[in-house]
Amino acid sequence: MVLLPPCAPDICGKDFRNSLKKPSPNYPYGSKARKCRVVPAFTIQAMQKNTKVIPPPKSGVYDPLPPKPTMFRRCYQRGEFPVTIEFTTSGKQLSWKVPIEKLDFHHYLPMFFDGLAEGTYPFSFIVERGIHDLVTKGSYKILPVVPQLIIPIKNAFATKRPAVLCHALKCIQMIVTGSEKVGEALVPYYRQILPILNLFKGRNRNLGAGIDNTTTRGENVADLIEDTLQILERYGGPDAFINIKYMIPTYESCVLN
Repeated sequence: MVLLPPCAPDICGKDFRNSLKKPSPNYPYGSKARKCRVVPAFTIQAMQKNTKVIPPPKSGVYDPLPPKPTMFRRCYQRGEFPVTIEFTTSGKQLSWKVPIEKLDFHHYLPMFFDGLAEGTYPFSFIVERGIHDLVTKGSYKILPVVPQLIIPIKNAFATKRPAVLCHALKCIQMIVTGSEKVGEALVPYYRQILPILNLFKGRNRNLGAGIDNTTTRGENVADLIEDTLQILERYGGPDAFINIKYMIPTYESCVLN
């Protein structure tokens, strides 16, 4: 029988069993475990233990662009437009200093469409009312100017701001329905102006049992896009639907069905 010194611990006793439960100071057990390392995705490190993969960044495809001053704003602030806002008992309206029939549409109509990218008052009001007056009193002068309107329309859509999109869609409906042959003249330019509409066509808000007041005010982007596409198909001639369908595959014809 081997006698242990009185100061030695009991190897088979309670003290030895308790010592096994204590974590070693050289290895991080329990709450002292090492934190997960953050590693990039699609790398060898992502397959290692005790790692956390960095999630991919958001694409930002729906993020609106920051507002920029347009040529329309600069020209208006310099007083180059023959219009002023007139306040009457029936509300605000544009007062033209020159008869609209005598205006150079090749100069003024593209300038007004350049202002579609403006989303603040008074520029948005002047643009919408100005285009309405030009279409109403000079519809026969719009068709030759259509090629000059494509880039301003494309720039307005590129802002991705809902208020600007709604504003531009309403003005497109004005020129298509208010002037003859404009709908057919826009068909070759669908590849430039329709990609953004394809992006926002299904962006309806789901409010559940709630009421979306933007629908009744004509401010719902998805509904306005659908209405605009139907107008383009009706006024665009026989080739309108196939070109719309090519750019927006989810669109269904309102004429053929």
